[in-house]
Amino acid sequence: EIFQKLLTDWATGTNSVDVGVFASGWGVELVSAGLVENLDSYIEADDKIDLQDIAPYFRDFNQKVEGSTYFITLDGDFQMMYYRTDVFEENGLEPPKTWEEYLEVGAAIHGQDMNGDGEADYGSCTFMKRNAQSYFAIQSVAASRVQSKGTAEGLYFNAEDMTPKINNAAWKRAFEIFKASIEFNPPDVLNHDIGDTRALALAGRCGMVIDWGDIGPLSIEEGSQIKDKVGAIMMPGSMEVLNTETGELEACGADNCPHAVDGVNFAPFAAFGGWTAAISNTLDDQKKQAAYDFMSYMNQAEQSNVDVTMGWTGYNPYRNSQLDDTALWVEAGFSAEAAENYLGAIKASLNHPNMASDFRIPGAQQYTAVVLDRELARYLAGEITVDQALENIEEGWEEITEDFGRDEQAAIYKLSLGITN
Repeated sequence: EIFQKLLTDWATGTNSVDVGVFASGWGVELVSAGLVENLDSYIEADDKIDLQDIAPYFRDFNQKVEGSTYFITLDGDFQMMYYRTDVFEENGLEPPKTWEEYLEVGAAIHGQDMNGDGEADYGSCTFMKRNAQSYFAIQSVAASRVQSKGTAEGLYFNAEDMTPKINNAAWKRAFEIFKASIEFNPPDVLNHDIGDTRALALAGRCGMVIDWGDIGPLSIEEGSQIKDKVGAIMMPGSMEVLNTETGELEACGADNCPHAVDGVNFAPFAAFGGWTAAISNTLDDQKKQAAYDFMSYMNQAEQSNVDVTMGWTGYNPYRNSQLDDTALWVEAGFSAEAAENYLGAIKASLNHPNMASDFRIPGAQQYTAVVLDRELARYLAGEITVDQALENIEEGWEEITEDFGRDEQAAIYKLSLGITN
């Protein structure tokens, strides 16, 4: 809703908003429409923002479109998996390396009392509510089967002709895994959004949680039942990946899974990409400078290095100084061990050569938050089969691509993956 309101406000010339904050991938549409200010000259004159301290992914990818900076990062987002270290230790379990292991572990610990209140708790807590965040979670499940040859391969389309890579065995298996996990989630999981799952996790009721970086700082806040009892790992992977020519799955090998570890392909998903800010280019010069100064202040280490350690801000680390210095996190209330584990999982994801990027083309919100979200919800509710869901998504994505222009979308999609030829 935020993005659509902002897009309408700026596209219609209403201009009641000076600065917009949104998912970085959605901002490409604003740049394409010529609605936001190019920030290159502002940054060149800014001696406080310290761009080199911003992690390369956010500095060179999230903030830029076609080589120019249009956005200022306020938040760094990847999805990770969290697990209860005490519950796993008591059950002699290791964190899952594959999504099949995730299903096994979730079923094994489901129903145990994990917070000592005498009630049965849940193997996993996942947000599956329609019109919320479930479309991000399903992409985390699918990524390791769909993408195996590096970030430039991409999750969504054939980069040459924008043919969707959605109606195939990899996405089908991901949908099936996601639905199978309902068995060890809370009984009303189809009505849960991120706020519901976090409340359950902090109450000590979840053996595993799929989430962004927020669980780390939230776990140390007053009232949390999981302080120093939660570990973080890069998202599970897969031992089979998509053959794009046949649409089927095949076992990982040296050629098709060059980044695999012990036969497991990992593809941590940069879900949402983090909150980023942009300035309406209709402002006068004085307001533009004031807006930029505020955005820069929010981004600068002196302010942001405190913000990211507090769960209530919703901001996750994106600067090297935030990721490398555990003292910030220990001072905030983490144990040294918990801080090292939390930051280690973020860095492992951020630096992975097969990191999967979120949508960064015009219509990004329509492709995922509308079409993918709607058909996933219908499948989870039993209204349609998995095959029908994937066919509907493929059709919907094709329509969006045609609306924006296939050639234009292909050119931007290539750039979003770092393909320059």
